[in-house]
Amino acid sequence: MGTSEFMLAGLVPGIAADLDVSLAQAGYLTSAFAAGMVAGAPVMAALSRSWRRRTALLCFLAVFVAVHVAGALTTSFGVLVATRLVAAVANAGFLAVALTVATAVARPGRALAVLLSGTTVACAVGIPGGALLGWRPAFWVVALLCLPAFAALWWIPDTAADAEPAGLRAELAVLRPLSGVLLVGALVNAATFGVFTYLAPVAEGVAPVPVVLAAFGAGCFAGITSAGRLADRWPGRVLAAGGPLLLAGWVALALAAHVPAVLVALAFTQGALAFAVGGTVIARILRLAEGAPTMKGAYATAALNAGATAGPLLAGAVANPFWPAAALVAAALTSYAFRRRT
Repeated sequence: MGTSEFMLAGLVPGIAADLDVSLAQAGYLTSAFAAGMVAGAPVMAALSRSWRRRTALLCFLAVFVAVHVAGALTTSFGVLVATRLVAAVANAGFLAVALTVATAVARPGRALAVLLSGTTVACAVGIPGGALLGWRPAFWVVALLCLPAFAALWWIPDTAADAEPAGLRAELAVLRPLSGVLLVGALVNAATFGVFTYLAPVAEGVAPVPVVLAAFGAGCFAGITSAGRLADRWPGRVLAAGGPLLLAGWVALALAAHVPAVLVALAFTQGALAFAVGGTVIARILRLAEGAPTMKGAYATAALNAGATAGPLLAGAVANPFWPAAALVAAALTSYAFRRRT
């Protein structure tokens, strides 16, 4: 699932050429997936509150596979957009249930790191792999990779949801005061998604595209792994140190992305910082929302993907995607500082 979300960063040029659309239009596929995640996460979490856990995960995965087969076969850009929306809704439902299961057995930071480390491995392997394969073979590979995932899910006990889950309104009341933290997470993720959506076009002619994309993905894995170790103990320190460094890195890339060594090195460090900071913010949301056990994962997912929807739209509107990323992180730091004072 993570491969499907991240691999589009390396597929944008090929999709644009094959389906006769602009780069900006092809980049909207990332926004379509993120929009489906935003809408799907709370809706699917609410609908599946009483479902058995393994059954829910298997159903979401089955839908995910089916729409990837449809996407691999279509010759219509409109149909491809629709498949991305449906895949995102299925992914959102899966992630909402998975976060609920994971945070029930481990601290939020550690649970989030383990769960999302799979996503970042997908980022490290899926983005360059997709770029090398081409977009149609990449969609087929994602569908095939889900087959062992079906087998793995059978190891999860098919436990029922909580017999007496908290009322939906009560859970939403717990989440309402966390809007400021959700906004910070959305802004940081908007910067991240805005950059990696257009990282392949930026890298063309500067450095080997698969190398740059793999560096970014490896950084993402390092960042979320570090966040898992640090977010539960020193979340304030991670944000205080990582936030300004993340901002400085986007500014540096805006000014020097034309230098091959700088592009590759900062692709790694920015991936690490983005996921360390973003992962810490989400872990904090999960920790503060203990009174909303079935909906907290959905709202965290929706916040991340609200940013992932807006980021590519902003980045696609300008020639240099690193400046919008810098502005978004600056806004996140300002919002976080204001929230701490109040």
